[in-house]
Amino acid sequence: MPIEQRDKEVILTLPSDESTAVRVLLHGANILSWTIAGKEQLWISEGAVLDGSKAVRGGVPLVFPVFGKANSGPTSTLPQHGFARLSTWEFLGQVSSSPLTVQFGLGPENVSDALRKAWDFDFTLIYTIALGADTLETAMRVENTSKVNWDFQILFHTYFRIPDVDKVEVNGLTGVSVKDKVSKSDYSESNTTVTVTSETDRVYENVNNDILIASAGKPLFDIYRRNVADVVVWNPWVNASKNMGDFCPDDGYKSMICVEAGSVSKWTTLSPGQTWECSEKIKSLL
Repeated sequence: MPIEQRDKEVILTLPSDESTAVRVLLHGANILSWTIAGKEQLWISEGAVLDGSKAVRGGVPLVFPVFGKANSGPTSTLPQHGFARLSTWEFLGQVSSSPLTVQFGLGPENVSDALRKAWDFDFTLIYTIALGADTLETAMRVENTSKVNWDFQILFHTYFRIPDVDKVEVNGLTGVSVKDKVSKSDYSESNTTVTVTSETDRVYENVNNDILIASAGKPLFDIYRRNVADVVVWNPWVNASKNMGDFCPDDGYKSMICVEAGSVSKWTTLSPGQTWECSEKIKSLL
């Protein structure tokens, strides 16, 4: 079956190749696995918690309506990265067979009372996942169903599986303005390729180029974005990995990098009844 709905997850399988598939946990609508011809494309922690008690460490967590932790404003009482990744989404079903496409929905009724109290606006999120022979496309539609304006940030927090972090290269960011959360500094990226040699947590703002992830010059992934101008590059490295209880093994940072498409350097405002859409398409070159 191309679409298999289980108690807590949904599995998409390419009809022409059963070893090409996507596995989605209803908790957080978190993509847990993406395989092409049996080869895993994403990284997930061996210690990831999948019982719905916390956010999943790995795959593709969804960040909404705040990136990180806000210091002020309506989202300041929310946990880090908001509630989308902490809530159980509704499976809305298959919407296309070419490419194989499904949708998930989230509204106030799916959010815990505590999180609703922290951010009490009405909204509808429609999350679309499309599986191709060598591509994974995700899209989000955000609708304000409240009677007042509200602001949001959004991000696809993708964990890519890579051969060796010492050899990873992220291309397409030269000349882009950077907010570096580790060094607490702002600068323009001067390198033709971004490499990882220590803890890395950077927001690249208003990126116009497509992104290429490579390993020692060998292309791994192309990333195409629509209406999400920012790119976050994150790797916890040695110490931060050890300080996260659900990040396993401790040296797992060597085989992953997060290159995340989002709209996080500023706030997007939606008026009542207004909708906003974005998408990301990842092409595996492995």
